[in-house]
This record gives sequence, C-alpha cells and structure tokens, in this order.
Amino acid sequence: QVQFVESGGGLVQPGGSLRLSCAASGSSFSIYAMGWYRQAPGKQRESVATITIGLMPNYADSVKGRFTISRDSAKNTLYLQMNSLKPEDTAVYYCNWFPLREGIWGQGTQVTVSS
Repeated sequence: QVQFVESGGGLVQPGGSLRLSCAASGSSFSIYAMGWYRQAPGKQRESVATITIGLMPNYADSVKGRFTISRDSAKNTLYLQMNSLKPEDTAVYYCNWFPLREGIWGQGTQVTVSS
C-alpha cells in the first residue's frame, strides 16, 4: 500500500515562501493524479492544488497565483511551492491521490504563517 511522507513545513512570516515535498512509496505514483490538501484548526480538510499525470495543474481560488504544484515521477515526489504566504494559509498540509482516498493519509507537515 502506498505511503506518503510530507515535509518542508515550518514557521514563516507573512509574504514569505516555503516548498513542501511529498515522497510516495510504491510504484503507483506515475499513474495517478495527485493533490495537496490542508486542514486548518477547526476547519474541514480542503483541496489546495491538484496535478494530473499529464502535468495539468488546478488550484483553489484562494491560492491561485501564489502556489505552484509540480511532480517528479522519477523521484516519486510531489511538490508545492508556496509564495506570498498569508496567515490564512496556516494549516497542516497533506498529499494524497486525486480524487483522494481515505485511509492513506500521511502525517502531514505543519505550515504556520505568523509575524
């Protein structure tokens, strides 16, 4: 079964940048669309960005123009470049297939945007 390991989160000031990585185990990485999801305290998990196997990205309106999703099938790794971060981007970020599948969430990586 696939396992996802997210990394790259941290504490950053408003306007700053972070690059998240998601390492996926197993051989299925290249045949599925993937996505980044986030969950802020007291809120439901939401989709942030998705990318198809043909590298077509799609973004939530709240992050368009600021975040960039990419994938490297040779490394089984998904990335999320986050620029111009805002306090409302504070959340735990996760990767998963798209559409997502329950039961295979990783531990996530915490992103905190605060001055």
